[in-house]
Amino acid sequence: MKSLSKAAAGLTAGAALTVGAYLAALTPRRNMTGWEELQKYRYAHRGLHDLEAGRPENSLSAFRAAVERGFGAELDVHLMRDSSLAVVHDSDLTRVTGKTAQVEELTAEELAGYPLKGSGETIPLFEQVLEVFAGKTPLIVELKTAGSNAAALTAAVMERLQSYKGLYCLESFDPSVLMCLKKNYPSVIRGQLSENFMRSRPASLNLPQRAAMTYLLTTFLTAPDFIAYNWIDRRQPSLKLMKKLYGVHEVSWTVRDPQLMTALEAEGVVPIFEGFVPV
Repeated sequence: MKSLSKAAAGLTAGAALTVGAYLAALTPRRNMTGWEELQKYRYAHRGLHDLEAGRPENSLSAFRAAVERGFGAELDVHLMRDSSLAVVHDSDLTRVTGKTAQVEELTAEELAGYPLKGSGETIPLFEQVLEVFAGKTPLIVELKTAGSNAAALTAAVMERLQSYKGLYCLESFDPSVLMCLKKNYPSVIRGQLSENFMRSRPASLNLPQRAAMTYLLTTFLTAPDFIAYNWIDRRQPSLKLMKKLYGVHEVSWTVRDPQLMTALEAEGVVPIFEGFVPV
């Protein structure tokens, strides 16, 4: 009986340590100033794009349309070969331009030869987009890493933002970006992008990585201010615990239904929307 009692006590202690370590791993940064202003806005996914109206995603016309209607915008930034920053979602430009190239392998001069389909516009540089939003509505800037360029990409983005007069926050799927921000730019509001990778199963992540990203287990290293989670997967237990225990801020992407957006906002969630114009 004594041996059984000791075994049970050992299991209980082990379980308690495991739960404690799990909860500690989910600890975000808390009470960062500036979120209150960012939370006042709705964010147009890749700008207020409408290809039928001649406004491709991540185009200057889509960003101008967002500003004109009082919306912020979410956008994607890649580091190019000459250290320029391109605002485009995919590394492979085939989908948005019809011409095959990897954006990281191009220079700003070469990028001008890849016009966006459905318009006469070219892929904008980050500086051009900042000019559209300066002093107006805020930005959610996603840093898209390639290979091991997280530090270089983060430094290049922050160099452009150093003199920027406007509201913004930064986010990335890559925890290395958040670690760079935490170490070198602690005053910047930072967010971890994620979804249920156990469901989506991207080939770029192995099983342990998919689990770590799905359950937000890198949080103790990155200390994000907010979690930007795919709204379809937002009932995932780690996110729910982070909200309940630590009050972490939540951003939901990509919302394509007005009623869903209203419901999310009622919970204090910041929506990144697409496919409709909120009223």
